Amino acid sequence: MTLMRPIVKNAALASLILLGLSACGSDNDDMEVTTPLPPAPVNYTYEITVTNLTNAQPLSPIAIALHQAGNFWVVGESASNALEMLAEGGDNSALLADSSVIASATSTAPLGSGGRETLNVTIQDINDAKLTVATMLVNTNDAFTGVDAVSLASLSVGSSMSLYGNVYDSGTELNSEAIGTIPGPADSGEGFNEPREDTGFVSMHPGVVSMDDGLTGSVLSAAHKFDNPAIMVKVTRVE
Repeated sequence: MTLMRPIVKNAALASLILLGLSACGSDNDDMEVTTPLPPAPVNYTYEITVTNLTNAQPLSPIAIALHQAGNFWVVGESASNALEMLAEGGDNSALLADSSVIASATSTAPLGSGGRETLNVTIQDINDAKLTVATMLVNTNDAFTGVDAVSLASLSVGSSMSLYGNVYDSGTELNSEAIGTIPGPADSGEGFNEPREDTGFVSMHPGVVSMDDGLTGSVLSAAHKFDNPAIMVKVTRVE
């Protein structure tokens, strides 16, 4: 009888150990590995309103681009082909197709004198975008206006900034104002043409001379003159 007691005790102990191991195994099987969800994307939406401040210079469809690097023009440097297309013919498609553009918008019709156009553009998870706005003064040979590479990093939701665009000469076409050379309603002439005949670099525009100033052959009048700035741009972050 004395030999049976340790055997019984050892059997009981073994059972307890097995039960414990079984319980541990059950706990491991019930454990779930949870993968944290990625953070929700943050939208940055900007409402951009462009006002034409000129007297008789309709603006070509407004090009709006958000980007993080580069400039679309620099005074004293040669205009890109995309800028030449916009400045001579009002075509903004090549400018908005630039590889630096991360989001863009364009109006679909010219903006008349005193007119106002509002467009929205949205990007995700980029809080330091730069804004470029560009448009042609269509009653000229190759004048354009806009603002280039303006940082939007300081704008919080609900805040705004006002910007003003001066008039530039793309330096790609002579300012002859001659019949057949101006695409706007003053002439309905040619727009973009590939040969470059002017200074070859972007500069501040010297202004319209016109027939009223004695420029023989000009199709423009004193009404087509313009002052700086030519446009006002109001930017509001709405999201």
